[in-house]
This record gives sequence, C-alpha cells and structure tokens, in this order.
Amino acid sequence: MSIEVKVPVLPESVSDALIATWHKKAGDAVKRDENLLDLETDKVVLEVPSPVDGVLKEIKFEEGATVTSSQVIAVIEEGAAAAAPAPAAAAPAAAAAEAPKAEKTDAPKGVDELSPAGRRVAVEDNIDPSKVAGTGRDGRVTKEDLVNASKGGSAPAPAAAAAAPAAKPTPGSRPEERVPMTRIRTRIAERLMQSKNSIAMLTSFNEVNLAEVVKLRKALGEQFEKANGVKLGFMSFFVKAATEALKRYPVINASVDGSDIIYHGYQDISIAVSTDKGLVTPVLRDVQDMSFADVEKGIIGYAKKARDGKLGLDDLQGGTFTITNGGTFGSLLSTPIVNPPQSAILGMHTIKERPIVENGQVIAAPMMYIALSYDHRIIDGKDAVLFLVDIKNQLENPQRMLLGL
Repeated sequence: MSIEVKVPVLPESVSDALIATWHKKAGDAVKRDENLLDLETDKVVLEVPSPVDGVLKEIKFEEGATVTSSQVIAVIEEGAAAAAPAPAAAAPAAAAAEAPKAEKTDAPKGVDELSPAGRRVAVEDNIDPSKVAGTGRDGRVTKEDLVNASKGGSAPAPAAAAAAPAAKPTPGSRPEERVPMTRIRTRIAERLMQSKNSIAMLTSFNEVNLAEVVKLRKALGEQFEKANGVKLGFMSFFVKAATEALKRYPVINASVDGSDIIYHGYQDISIAVSTDKGLVTPVLRDVQDMSFADVEKGIIGYAKKARDGKLGLDDLQGGTFTITNGGTFGSLLSTPIVNPPQSAILGMHTIKERPIVENGQVIAAPMMYIALSYDHRIIDGKDAVLFLVDIKNQLENPQRMLLGL
C-alpha cells in the first residue's frame, strides 16, 4: 500500500518551507518515526518522520525545492522491503555491459552518503565529497557545499590529492566566499529591519547589585537542585522579576496593532536562544503561574531542543515580552532590538565585580548592567525607567519576589 508523505501543516505566519536535507534516498528501507528529511522554514528546521515502516518509493522534490503546507513530497510503500542486491554471478556481465558508461560517470568516493541532488552534483562534476567541508546537520555535505566546491574547479583525483600539498593562500591574496543566507537568517534580517523602520525605539539603562541573589543561590542552590532536579540559575530570577514588574507596568507588556494598543492579561516571556542557524525566541507561557523550578526547567528544555534542532513552530509563536542575555558571551552593555509586535525587550549582560559605595564604604560587588529597549510610541520614558528600577529592587531584595512585592 502506497502512503503519501506530506509537508506538516504550517501556521498562517509561515507560507512555505525549503527542503534542506534528505536523510533517505529512493529505494531505502525506512522505519516508522524515522526522520526522512529536514524542512527549513523562516523560523525553525522541522523534521519530517516516516508515518509507516516500508520503503521510500519516490521522492517528489529534491533538496533546495520550496514546498507548501500539506504538499505531497514523497511516497512510501508500506510493509515493503528494500530491494536486494543482484546475485554475484550476474555481476560480471552487468559490469561489462555498463563499462563504457562507467568510464565517464564513475561515482566519486563517499557519494552514496549524499542526498539525491548532492549525488548528481558530485558525479557530474567529479567531486570527492570526503574533501568538501560539510555545513549541513552533523557536518553532512550538502548539495550547496558541492556546488560551491565545483565553482573552484573539479576536485582533484584521489591519487593527485594525496600527492599534492595542502593549498595555502598566496601572499597578498584577498580570498572571498559568497554564501547564501539560510531561510532563518533571512527572516531574522527582515524582522530586524521591520523593527528599525516601524518602531520609535529608545533604550534605557540601569545597573543591579546581584550580591543577594548570589548569596541566596549559594545558600539554597543545593537544596533547590535536590528538590527539583534542576540548578537554580540567574535567569529564573530575571524572568520572575520581569513578570512581577510587567504586572505593575502593563504597557511594557502590551503590543501595537494599527492604531490600537493591546494589553495582555498574562505574561508570555520569549527567551532569546542562540543556535547555529541564528537567534530564536521560544516562549515560556503563563509565567505568572510558574515557579522558579518551572522556569528553570522550561529554559533548559528549550535550550536542549534548540541545540538538537527540535524546536517546533508552536514553541516560537506569540510572546508578550522578551529577555535576552548577551552576558553569556561576555557582553558588558548593549541596546537590544525590540521583536515586533512586542513593545519591549530586556537585555541582561555579564556580571562584573566592581567597586561600589554602600553605607559609606567602598566594597566590591557583582554588578550587572541591564537595558530596556522599548517602543516610544506607547511607552513613555518614565514607565521604562520605573520598570527597570522595579526589576533592580526585586533582584537586590529577592525576598520581594517570593512575597509578590
């Protein structure tokens, strides 16, 4: 029985997807739930699993093709087994019959591991995939890698490659490489330009003494981990502090829709996560109802899904406010860009021990600069400053968060 494999139903905000990588080729045996291919949208990379056990009978679109929601992209023969290789006795005759053709189209080494489109490029241009740096998932060599390699001329034959020394840039050379943007990177660029061109953006700053948070984590961190199975990190303090401050300054949690302001009676916090393909912002929903442990588990879960390329479109939809932590990369200060239709974003930065004056004494304290970029069309400077002061007060007196003050 033939089973159609279709593109997953995409949300209205995603019009189409790009076939990034086929992990199977026509004729391969497949198992139920085994990943057949990766689809790249402008938000995430989606895996398309096999719906049944069987054999991949037909691939309708090759890598690089654009497909739409629910479009048929492959056919699987359910319950079938992969074709067995020809008997050994028949091999000499078959080889003799194909000899003239083989002289011209002998497949380079490692070509069987490529996608159908990649194999065609490798064979036609006589490229050895083992000598091409892969940019695909898990270091796989993609069709684009092979096309880029072919632009520099045919790959050397294995014997010649072994004898020749590694090529080095000549003195005074100015090498360049042109690489097309991924769908995700293109979408990020569009969103940043949309933010720049449509929002009257302004940024306010403050600094926070995290000594009390550090002390609390040191005193209760071990008990917290034993009780909840996750470590007590800094991020949960900032998420909970922002949630409480958003309740008191709801315009920071609002969004603009035409000439209307939409006030959200809940706090869905987008957490910026860096991936190999670009920055994504999965959403912690209803944070006002979450505990510190819930927040930590949610962040860890999204970080793992992002690393494994498992984030789904539902994980990225919505969000009323964003928190980004450039401090993980050593950023001391920055002006984060608002993610429309949200109206504000909180930027965290690296913690530095600096001298401060406390009770007339100069002491060293773990300090962090925080930044709030906001849409000045609906958020006044006063609200932005008071919002940052509210977060500062909570973090410098973390017991306030426990009491909802």
